[in-house]
Amino acid sequence: MIVPAAPPPVSLADGLVLRQACPADLDQIGALLAERGEPADALDHRLVVTDPEAGWPACAVVVDGDRVVSTATLLDEELRLADVRLPAGQVELVATDREYEGRGLVRALMRWAHERSTARGHVLQIMIGIPYFYRLFGYEYAVDIPPAPVVRTPPAGDGTPALRAALPSDIPAMTALQDMAQSRFDVAVPHPAARRRWLLAHEASTTWVVERGDRVVATGRTTPPDDDEVLLAEAAAFDQEAALDLLRGVAALVPGGQVRVVERAGTVAASAWSDLLPAERRTEAEQYYLRIPDVTALLDRLRPVLWHRLVAAGIDRTGRDIVISTFGAHYRIPVRADGLGEVTAGGAMQGPGAVDGAGVAPDYLPALLFGPHGIDGLSRIRPDVYPGPDSRLFQALFPPLTADVLSYYLPY
Repeated sequence: MIVPAAPPPVSLADGLVLRQACPADLDQIGALLAERGEPADALDHRLVVTDPEAGWPACAVVVDGDRVVSTATLLDEELRLADVRLPAGQVELVATDREYEGRGLVRALMRWAHERSTARGHVLQIMIGIPYFYRLFGYEYAVDIPPAPVVRTPPAGDGTPALRAALPSDIPAMTALQDMAQSRFDVAVPHPAARRRWLLAHEASTTWVVERGDRVVATGRTTPPDDDEVLLAEAAAFDQEAALDLLRGVAALVPGGQVRVVERAGTVAASAWSDLLPAERRTEAEQYYLRIPDVTALLDRLRPVLWHRLVAAGIDRTGRDIVISTFGAHYRIPVRADGLGEVTAGGAMQGPGAVDGAGVAPDYLPALLFGPHGIDGLSRIRPDVYPGPDSRLFQALFPPLTADVLSYYLPY
């Protein structure tokens, strides 16, 4: 990961200054986060800035003299698409003092975060955010957040499930279980190594493991029980019995209450619980935001994936360019006998069909590249997304994708 130098302070209106945070700001940032968000946010921030893999360069503040009045933190992420791993950023722990709202401080902090993200080598950003707001900063909805229905408790097993809170020594085993669970998804965002440590210390959720003998065979993460209900997320298990033991152990945390489980379709846990889930699922749209700062750079990183899809579909387009237009700009990818050439960008192209190209509105490009609909599904609901004359080519290049995202905060 690139470690850029600290950017210089930026003067804002009314004498305010945006700068990188420092240890002297810690208590003020914690108090601001606790006041405008949740009390546990102060601890989460402390975990980030005191960790050597993130540290103070991850955080920025706006100050009025010595007073911290706004803050944001940039986390390092990695998004995997097929076999390609993409460095990414996520903005979290954003808060502004009530007296200073409406002055564009969040906009200034988002600009800092995006510039910092680019300097760190990130080719996209991902976020959980309040509805619509972050679209103002170039984010678009792209990847589905799975439903979390109430599940019935399975019948008692042969003994009491060996459920216990996870320890740092469990991290390798939990990582292996999560890697196994995420391997069946087209798009995956794992927990970075640093966050696996943070999650064992923070207060907004608890990470659990199930042991069988001396072996960790299941893991999951729960929210604090609320009104006799608990949410179980990030469930991963070695086998179906381990998944059932995990569910039994979590149900024991709320005797007589109910458990909601975040679905991870196709995983061992999902198979083990299939008969315990209701037939009806949540139907309203819930999605993660994605932001693509440089389309050319991202498409260039995705050439191995696109080439593999082209070959798998048996499409020979040697000597001809793949053209994708976002109407205000367009992108050409040369097709050679042994792979795809470097992506180049051009100007506005309103009618890409004339060159056998596809059209996609820029605000739907994240959904096209990482979302569940593919170009065929998007073209059914968006007049400004279409495959053009060569529909077989673009349906092969941009199919529907499954996704699994692990994040610092659970979006429920």
